[in-house]
Amino acid sequence: MSAYEVIDVPGWDHQRSGKVRDLYTNDRGELLLVASDRISAFDYILPTTIPGKGELLTKLSLFWFEMFADSVPNHLLSTDVPAVVAGRAVIVKPLEMFPIECVARGYLTGSGWVEYQQSGSVTGIVLPSGLLDGSKLEASIFTPATKAEMGDHDENISYERSASIIGEEDASTLRALTLELYGMAHDYAATRGIILADTKFEFGRDNEGKICLGDEALTPDSSRFWSADTWQPGRTQASYDKQFVRDWLLQSGWDRKSTPPELPREVVEKTQERYTSAYTLLTGRTI
Repeated sequence: MSAYEVIDVPGWDHQRSGKVRDLYTNDRGELLLVASDRISAFDYILPTTIPGKGELLTKLSLFWFEMFADSVPNHLLSTDVPAVVAGRAVIVKPLEMFPIECVARGYLTGSGWVEYQQSGSVTGIVLPSGLLDGSKLEASIFTPATKAEMGDHDENISYERSASIIGEEDASTLRALTLELYGMAHDYAATRGIILADTKFEFGRDNEGKICLGDEALTPDSSRFWSADTWQPGRTQASYDKQFVRDWLLQSGWDRKSTPPELPREVVEKTQERYTSAYTLLTGRTI
C-alpha cells in the first residue's frame, strides 16, 4: 500500500490525515482514529511504510492509557472498530485540542541538545555546563512546541510563550500533567531495562470541560527509548525508536529540502525490530 493511501471505512467519513493517523467521523459525532503504517521524520512523511507499525502504536498507546487512568482521563470510547482497520484503530470522543505539543525531557538529546550547544539552555531553561549528548538531567523539564501544519516544522517554544498561546492556567496544568506522566512512565520503563529519554503528549478538552490525554501515548514515534544496559552520554545510544530512521536519512546524503528517499528493505526490517522490541519489553506481550 502506498504511504499516502487512505482506507475506505464503511460507515465512516474520512475527515483528514496527519503524518501518521487518519481521522474519520460518523453520524453520532464519534471519531475513528486509525494509525497507519506511515512513518515521518524531520516533519516529512516518508514514501516507505513500516508494515505492522499502526497496530503496534495503537496497542502500546492503549497500554499506557490504562496505566495512566487514575491520573488523567483519555479520549478512548471503544476498541470495537470495523474489520478493515481492526487492531490499529480506536473510537474516541472529540476533543478541543490544545495547539501545543507537551514535551518532557529527562535526558539531553535531539533538538534539545542542538539548542543547548548554541545557548546553554533548552526553551529558555538554563542547564548546567558540561553536559553531553545523552546526559541525564538533574530534573525533568517541560519543553513545549508548536504544532506545525503538514509540511511545516514544529518549533520548540518557551513555557512563557505556551502560556501566551493557551493561557497561564492551562499551561501550568499541562506542564504538571506532562511531567507527572513522564515520571510515571520513566520509572516504569526503568524496571523493564529501558530509559525513557523524552516523550511528547497531546491534550484536549472534552465537551464537559475536562482535560484529556489524546492522540497517542509513549510510542516509539513520540518518544525516545534507549537501552539502559548500554546508555553512555556522549555517544549514539542503542534505541528502540525511529532514531534509526533519522540516522539513516542523515547519512544517506538526502537534501532535507527535497522529497525524502525510499527506505531500503534492511532499514524497514530493522525499524520493525526496534518497534517490536519496545512493545515487548514494555508490555511483556508479543504482537
